[in-house]
Amino acid sequence: MSLIERARRVLPGGVNSPVRAFRGVGGDPVFVKGADGAYLETEDGRRLIDYIGSYGPMIFGHRPPEVTAAIAEALQHSTTFGAPTRAEVELAERICSAFPAMEMVRLVNSGTEATMSALRLARAATGRNKIIKLAGCYHGHADAYLVAAGSGAATLGVPSSPGVPTAVTADTLVAPYNDLDAVQALFQRHGDDIAMLIVEPIAGNMGLVPPLPGYLEALREVTRRHGALLVFDEVMTGFRVAWGGAQTLFDIEPDLTTLGKVIGGGLPIGAYGGRRDLMQQVAPAGPVYQAGTLSGNPLAVAAGSTALRLLASNHDQIYDRLEATSAKLCGGLEDIARRHGIPFTCQRQGSMIGIFFTDGPVERIDHVDASNLERFSRVFHVLLKAGIHLPPSAYETLFVSGAHGEEEINKTFEAFDQALAAEA
Repeated sequence: MSLIERARRVLPGGVNSPVRAFRGVGGDPVFVKGADGAYLETEDGRRLIDYIGSYGPMIFGHRPPEVTAAIAEALQHSTTFGAPTRAEVELAERICSAFPAMEMVRLVNSGTEATMSALRLARAATGRNKIIKLAGCYHGHADAYLVAAGSGAATLGVPSSPGVPTAVTADTLVAPYNDLDAVQALFQRHGDDIAMLIVEPIAGNMGLVPPLPGYLEALREVTRRHGALLVFDEVMTGFRVAWGGAQTLFDIEPDLTTLGKVIGGGLPIGAYGGRRDLMQQVAPAGPVYQAGTLSGNPLAVAAGSTALRLLASNHDQIYDRLEATSAKLCGGLEDIARRHGIPFTCQRQGSMIGIFFTDGPVERIDHVDASNLERFSRVFHVLLKAGIHLPPSAYETLFVSGAHGEEEINKTFEAFDQALAAEA
């Protein structure tokens, strides 16, 4: 019996997270045995160049020695305490020092937990119930966020998963990402009832879709004018696109921010934080209850603190290298597609990349829907056979790490050229 057959007997779909099942591209998933630098080692003995990077946290590549050493050191003291530690205070201090809008922070265990907690806090702080999310942005699997837009451009959300009561999503309003008119229409209709607007400042869950010029600034203005909170979901972008996240790139201070990925150095972690007056409402300082036995887990804190220390020590040079490598990759893929006469768009923000088989630009989820998803699937499998492992969906983002060098980029170009030659 194959490994995937064994997995399907005991795991739903054979996986512990849906995108891993290869439903977006067909076929069976790759089972990973280990990883090092820019490479994955599979259970069947292949060595693949990895552009998943655990969807963001592996900014230095897999198994950076300083991070693995920090985990080993922390392990000498135990795996969890259920009590405060000096290390979690130091990690919180470093996060707050990097994000001017985060005066206080609460560590949690995942991005979903962070966004769920931010939602509760926003409702408590404003005394309002309705929220706005943008179609194509993903904020975890909490019920209130699992909504799909209806037929209108600005609409009430309807549940997008069985098991989510309509009553739970009745207060979730949905507008297309990058569509300011739709957001303004929602505020005109429901402004006095809206507690918050949550957004990925750089969308990374429909491929990579940057905000249009002025869009985030306008969201800041309209939320402030109507007394709603602006929440930046920087679980992916925090410390990935810049030292202080996307908000420092665009010089915008949200009221609340959610983080994950890089701040755990590859181990499970999340965080939410913001203005002191808001965060002081979280228990035990205030009445908004949120708790977690494993929050501030010492292994995750050790890994994350070390990753952030490495970034802090020379972040300009590190981000410059990631920028250069990612720009070379994106530009080279576009050149290859152009040479073969294949409609193709590569969008990028720092070391996050989205590839779409369509004439660009891609600005909203419906643009991704309209791209050539079948071609993406075919190209994905040609690349995989050639030793290049992309995220297995046209709706996911590629991540470049500091371990990706000229050799890995050139091998990717060769494989992409072969794949498009078969498509032309």
